[in-house]
Amino acid sequence: MSAQTLLKIKEIEEEMARTQKNKATSGHLGLLKAKLAKLRRELLEDPAGSGGGGKGEGFDVRSTGIARVGLVGFPSVGKSTLLTKLTGTFSEAASYEFTTLTCVPGVIRYMGAKIQLLDLPGIIEGAKDGKGRGRQVIATARTCSLILIVLDVMKPMTHKAVIEKELEGFGIRLNKKPPNIVFRKKEKGGINFNNSGTSGAITIDAVKSILNEYKIHNADVYLKEEVTTDDLVDVVECSEGKGRGVVYIPVLYVLNKIDQITREELELVDKMENCCPICAQKEWNLDGLLERIWAKLELKRIYTKPKGMMPDFEEPVVLPANKVRTRKKYTS
Repeated sequence: MSAQTLLKIKEIEEEMARTQKNKATSGHLGLLKAKLAKLRRELLEDPAGSGGGGKGEGFDVRSTGIARVGLVGFPSVGKSTLLTKLTGTFSEAASYEFTTLTCVPGVIRYMGAKIQLLDLPGIIEGAKDGKGRGRQVIATARTCSLILIVLDVMKPMTHKAVIEKELEGFGIRLNKKPPNIVFRKKEKGGINFNNSGTSGAITIDAVKSILNEYKIHNADVYLKEEVTTDDLVDVVECSEGKGRGVVYIPVLYVLNKIDQITREELELVDKMENCCPICAQKEWNLDGLLERIWAKLELKRIYTKPKGMMPDFEEPVVLPANKVRTRKKYTS
């Protein structure tokens, strides 16, 4: 099953590369993208084949703390050293590759919060296609609240592009918000499509081609902003059921080993968006990294005040910003 799925994925990718992108081909490309998304999902859920699907032995780690942060990167970029320095949990580090073969958890204690940190095995090019333990790594990364992509500062852009491709290929959308698309399946009435708020780049033919691949023939589709056919496929995938489809996860790029570059080079790489330069071995800028992690997770501290008593400033309740609206139950 896994080998056949990989072959189909390769054939579709080759056909997409050959097809010119214009309004006339938008329906055909939309159909191909929908087929590709379904095959990617099947590959992730398939427990057979190289690398396995799902989490597997050594990857099924119970979630603890207010949030889960995953360390993703090529082998020997310093993930294990970073886990040890931030959490005190030992994760074997060495000069040779693939010293970490399973998921190693630790806990960061910061600003009154407990944040779970996962050291994942090194990812390699082709991980999304089952090479190494890539699918298990990516499946675990999908469960994280934040992903730290750890890069060797000597070759950050090369590794960054490869890792982004691998994660995106399995439905992880990096530093993106869900598109503003209203999608509702219904019992009858055909496809009701409205793109009046856009430039019209997505046509009704493209929408019908995508939905037809999912055997959806009756639905309302309203585009409320400029989106792509990829965005529409993502929305449909998310509607297919729990645990399926895409996930939207914030990412911070950790540029490690800055002790090996000059001050001028550091100033240059520091301009990269969503990045934090560090040296894990020498513990340079680890406080700055923790601040960035806190900000990316959008955590808030709430200090409780029992009736008739002084506020408790010693042990705050820590919540994600989108759950702060529930604070009344802590203060009443």
